[in-house]
Amino acid sequence: MEEKQQRHFVLVHGACLGAWSWYKLQPLLKAAGHYVTVLDLSASGIDPRSLDELRTFPDYTLPLFKVMESIPPDEKVVLVGHSLGGLNLAFAMEKYPEKISLAVFLGATMPDTIHRPSYVLERIYQLSPAEDVALAISLVRPASLFMQDLSNRSPFSNERFDSVKRAYIITGKDKAISPEFQHWEIKNTGVTIVKEIEDADHMAMISKPHALCQYLLDIAK
Repeated sequence: MEEKQQRHFVLVHGACLGAWSWYKLQPLLKAAGHYVTVLDLSASGIDPRSLDELRTFPDYTLPLFKVMESIPPDEKVVLVGHSLGGLNLAFAMEKYPEKISLAVFLGATMPDTIHRPSYVLERIYQLSPAEDVALAISLVRPASLFMQDLSNRSPFSNERFDSVKRAYIITGKDKAISPEFQHWEIKNTGVTIVKEIEDADHMAMISKPHALCQYLLDIAK
């Protein structure tokens, strides 16, 4: 019998959210025998910083950078980024490509190596349970897309960002990042590992955690 390989998943939340948004998915991945790290990006979740303290997108991404710096040289992680978290993944891929075995974009912004990416999001919970909507409303914090900072940055590199294997999970009922736009991103970047949760809204980790967990396990193999 083939021995199951334990993997390390690092889950990166989207704008306005926090580590709390993975509360359904995290125990499912752990129950499957894997190690899971969740984090609050700067000025998100229970991180004590305020949005006014942040000047750049890397400032916002700093907690993810710290997690990546803590990864031992002989270990690689599976990065999972939701929504705007796809851009946080991109910055980590550019900075630490040697520490990432796979980057999974979940209904996420997925840049390429040609353009300067910038996207917006809205209306994200239409298929999630009412109690989860109430929880989210009580926990979300203001966010920024750091458009000025991103527009002044060079595209991500072929040598580092593009060296990381990527996968995309489409959220089929998404009203924040439309499925049509997600398909465009996939075509634009040439990603070939693609799954779709047809009846998931933008918050797939809350509305369809079991399906998402299974897809992540399948992709990580």
